[in-house]
Amino acid sequence: MTPWELQADELVACNCAYGCPCQFNALPTHGNCQALASFEITEGHFGDTSLDGLRTVAALWWPAAIHEGNGKCFIIVDERADEAQRQALLTILSGEDTDPGATVWNVFASTMVEVFDPVFKPIEFEVNVEERTGRVFVDGLAESAGEPIRNPVTGDIHRARIDLPHGFEYSLAEMGSATFKATGPIEMSFKDCYAQFAHIHLNNHGIVKSAAA
Repeated sequence: MTPWELQADELVACNCAYGCPCQFNALPTHGNCQALASFEITEGHFGDTSLDGLRTVAALWWPAAIHEGNGKCFIIVDERADEAQRQALLTILSGEDTDPGATVWNVFASTMVEVFDPVFKPIEFEVNVEERTGRVFVDGLAESAGEPIRNPVTGDIHRARIDLPHGFEYSLAEMGSATFKATGPIEMSFKDCYAQFAHIHLNNHGIVKSAAA
């Protein structure tokens, strides 16, 4: 197993209501799961290969709850990555070189029945975890915008977080509202639904350290 470790800022959006029942081992809001997950690595490596500054976007689709399987995945990798970095990122995102069940990517990989060929494109990425704001854009393929949840009566910003002491993606994540869409082999389009902002820190064995604020 090649040792790897990465710290990253992420913006994940899915079609569930705010809070996402999946985070509580409950069934998804609408019975299925469609998500656009993006992150930028602030510091990372795969063996001797540096992953600093690289970005990825994944379009994910399941016909029912994630644990029931039959999922599909389409990965977009930062075109700035060289061949070694591309292979490293795809290995991590495929759940390889990872203890079974230790990371979100390993868990998700076990639920997939179709993984489309990856593409390598410029990825625009701006995320402020603490402010619950973010923007991701891949020309012609994917875009996502996240913002704070607002009180429906007053319009005031509402702050909520999810704390998962034994999570496999993050320990603490800020909640927000997302509007996102994807084209290509997996198409989706949603407005005003679940957004998750987090600082993540993972390696072959799971979470090293992760806190949103």
